[in-house]
Amino acid sequence: MSERRSPTIRRRRLGAELRRLRDEAGITIDAVAERLECSASKISRIETGHTTASPRDVRDMLLIYGVSEVESEELVQIAREARQRGWWHPFNSVLSGAYVGMEAAARRVRAYEQQVVPGLLQSADYASAMIRLARPDMPSDEVTQRVRVRSNRQSLLTQDDPIDLWVVLDEAVVSRPVGGEEVMSAQLARLVEMAKLPNVTIQLLPFRVGAHAGMDGSFTILDFSEPGDPDVVYAENATGGLFLEKSDELQRFNYIFDQIRILAMRPEESIAHIAELAEEPLWKWRPRGSPQT
Repeated sequence: MSERRSPTIRRRRLGAELRRLRDEAGITIDAVAERLECSASKISRIETGHTTASPRDVRDMLLIYGVSEVESEELVQIAREARQRGWWHPFNSVLSGAYVGMEAAARRVRAYEQQVVPGLLQSADYASAMIRLARPDMPSDEVTQRVRVRSNRQSLLTQDDPIDLWVVLDEAVVSRPVGGEEVMSAQLARLVEMAKLPNVTIQLLPFRVGAHAGMDGSFTILDFSEPGDPDVVYAENATGGLFLEKSDELQRFNYIFDQIRILAMRPEESIAHIAELAEEPLWKWRPRGSPQT
């Protein structure tokens, strides 16, 4: 999985460009919809990147906007690329294609996780345990497929043009055994190994810092190289996730990430502590149910 050209990003970029050209032409969405004999919601969804526009739709829209033939051909080509299927398409039933499409095209991913190891750093056994705990009714073959997909995503960290990953883990992530002692110890050892990659930074946010800016929950910031691809925040929840891309939202989450990484242990200190926990887990010397001192 070395392809970084994401149809999701192409669709998003095309929509933004179509919106810009429509605004410059001084034409309303309703007027475009009337000319194309379609709903205004379709035009809106194309412009926000939620719907793939056909090359013919793009040609017709650009004709309305008075765009030159040369520029039209460039955008029609982007429309063709946006209609291609990403590697994740066959697995849409087990993951969010929109998120994975953006992740595949990102230059940098910054994440804060409160409870679990991020998917890009999970071992297969840890991922399997997580999925089975969250969905005990899920058939074994679907669990296996989800784990396989997660493993495929991880090649983003080791391919020829890898993404930069910077993760801040709450101390709870490495303190709670998932899948049993053996699985969790192996997961901690994997974190140590992954941190050796020059493009991976891992920090621990210790309990001792108390309340902090990221108390509202886990989130991921995806940064892109192209100026036409604005950054995105993905806030995940139990029923899916929410994409945030307004400038004030991006500023807020960039601020939050900066605050928690400053409070967190330094990367080398974090990895040393994780390595210690892999050998002598926290849950061994703090038995389940024992009072905290």
